[in-house]
Amino acid sequence: MGYFPITLNVANKPTTVVGGGFVAERRVESLLKCDAVITVITPTVSDRLGILANEEKITLHRRAYRSGDARGALMVLAATDDSEVNALVAADARDVGILVNVADDPSRCDFIMPAVVRRGDLSVAISTGGKSPALAVRLREKLSAVLGSEYGRLLDILGGLREDLRGRFEDPADRKAVHYRLVDSEALRLIREGAETGLVRCLDEIVGETPDQGGK
Repeated sequence: MGYFPITLNVANKPTTVVGGGFVAERRVESLLKCDAVITVITPTVSDRLGILANEEKITLHRRAYRSGDARGALMVLAATDDSEVNALVAADARDVGILVNVADDPSRCDFIMPAVVRRGDLSVAISTGGKSPALAVRLREKLSAVLGSEYGRLLDILGGLREDLRGRFEDPADRKAVHYRLVDSEALRLIREGAETGLVRCLDEIVGETPDQGGK
């Protein structure tokens, strides 16, 4: 397969996008959701990228890519319609050990941009290894129909309980069991129905259980 599936923390880290069209826009929008520090290099700029630059959400250099522009970035994404420019960006990045993605050219990619379903901090990424982005998009659409906003809310609740559970249950096995009881409980349904009182009662009962009670 070749690709190792990970999620990468890019918050406050420098990333470079080369290109100024629709594909570059999508790359930039995805990176903004992850709080990356983005530099865009392109001689021609879409209206959307121009707005983001005016709002100081990205740094924009209105010129052609120059060898060395990628230096210092965590990763660089080439999204131009010029294969020679994309090849230069890829070679340049690899010369200095920077991860590179070239749109629609898996052979020059160190990583693939997956199709992603986001529900708050919950992210489900789908990758086809660059073989069929269309299939990844269709799978994302199917998952989007199944995973509602309640999953993001449940994740926030579970994340907020982690420290409390660490203090209540010293044994990691007991703590793990409680986490699974929370996930497998009626909490998701109660969130979906807006039953806040029932949700609080459900969570309190599970968190308040002793390890022996949970194992019955």
